[in-house]
Amino acid sequence: MHTPLAPTTPPVSPLDVLDVLTVGEPMALFMALGPGELHAVADFRRVPAGAELNVATGLARLGLRTGYITRLGNDSFGRFLRGVLAHEGIDARYVQADAARPTGFMLKTRSDDGSDPQIEYFRQGSAASHLGLADAPEGAFPARHLHLTGITPALSPSARELVFHLARQARAAGASVSFDPNLRPRLWPSPEAMAECINALAALSDTVLPGLAEGRQLTGRHSAEDIAAFYLERGAQQVVVKLGPEGAYYARQGGTCGIAPGLRVDRVVDTVGAGDGFAVGVVSGLLEGLALAQAAARGNAIGARVVQFPGDAEGLPTRAELRSCSA
Repeated sequence: MHTPLAPTTPPVSPLDVLDVLTVGEPMALFMALGPGELHAVADFRRVPAGAELNVATGLARLGLRTGYITRLGNDSFGRFLRGVLAHEGIDARYVQADAARPTGFMLKTRSDDGSDPQIEYFRQGSAASHLGLADAPEGAFPARHLHLTGITPALSPSARELVFHLARQARAAGASVSFDPNLRPRLWPSPEAMAECINALAALSDTVLPGLAEGRQLTGRHSAEDIAAFYLERGAQQVVVKLGPEGAYYARQGGTCGIAPGLRVDRVVDTVGAGDGFAVGVVSGLLEGLALAQAAARGNAIGARVVQFPGDAEGLPTRAELRSCSA
């Protein structure tokens, strides 16, 4: 049976060992500067986006040595995103250049009332969709922890093969694995294919982080308790079910469970990225030795901070800002 790394305060890592490794597709995001539907928007601001990039950014801002596996096109968006990785201090040794394919981008409306914005993706045939086994690190697994989402395996069969390979490689090396389903139904051929793959990947993970609606869709179960039990029965060591403003339900093998209450915010600006902020809180907390309840509380605090900012990653805190938003 797989035994994850015991959570400890991360020591200073050797130069060739990362605290966290993730894999996915970074994108250029054009956010509308004013209200209205996308076809009517004239002015946009460009920022980085992508669930795994958001998580890598948040972990790096908290001081964790974080690496990212991806492919970027040899174009202006790719150069922009390489600059983002360098600025955020994200290790780019596993970022490959693809001269034959473009970097993906997306458009997003402005939402001033807290409702979900309209988003359009331009990612078909992107460089990252051609991720595959050739992009896996050679030799021993180079990190203490692997963070995965359900987006990357939806990009292509080769990307799916890479993600499962990394999960198995991490487990064989004794590294811990976290998994956020982060469902993108439009990328899958059917809901059944999506659920089968996502649940198989969750079974290879130590910590599973579904949202309540995601969990209902994936498991056919209704309550947070039953959704958590579904993944614990399949081998996860712990599950944290996101409940939105109400907080999060957490459960571990052995029966430890409870609710981490949500944090009230005065104004919700943009809900996109809140789940990624939650993952930053839980993963960083567990790697620093926090109990699951405390890690879930940190996830709630960061998620609540993120929704008060317009960009996907703008609200991700530094260590000093984390102390303030968790107070």
